[in-house]
Amino acid sequence: MNVVVLIGRLTRDPEIRYTNSQMPVCTATLAVDRQTRGQDGSERQADFIRITLFGKQAETFSRFMTKGRQVAVEGRIQTGSYQNQKGDTVYTTDVVVNRFDFIGNRGEGTGAGNGFNRPQGMTDMGTQAGSPSFGVPEGFEAIDDDIPF
Repeated sequence: MNVVVLIGRLTRDPEIRYTNSQMPVCTATLAVDRQTRGQDGSERQADFIRITLFGKQAETFSRFMTKGRQVAVEGRIQTGSYQNQKGDTVYTTDVVVNRFDFIGNRGEGTGAGNGFNRPQGMTDMGTQAGSPSFGVPEGFEAIDDDIPF
């Protein structure tokens, strides 16, 4: 099973480009804290992990995410290699993102409580228990019944 879940901050603004077939591809680097033990107690370090998104997710991510923003991502690890200009083989490891969510607080925007800020114009992709409610999307009806499981 190849599943990765990470929470971190963007080290720079995401970069978006388009393939020859006009498929959006967004890349960014996520700084993820790692707890280590030094001689004088605990010490924080970070791993810098490259993430890649495709399609509409790539466009949404590049549009709303900025350097320093905290994000949670779920995806899979993908390795690859290519030949650089010197002819050397360069090996790569990326997390290909299936889902992401804005978390944390940038100190601006229209916060919905609990330290959760959704960028202006973004809609919720599905409300979970304990998360803020942004209303029922157009074309759907609210359900008040309790689900028996």
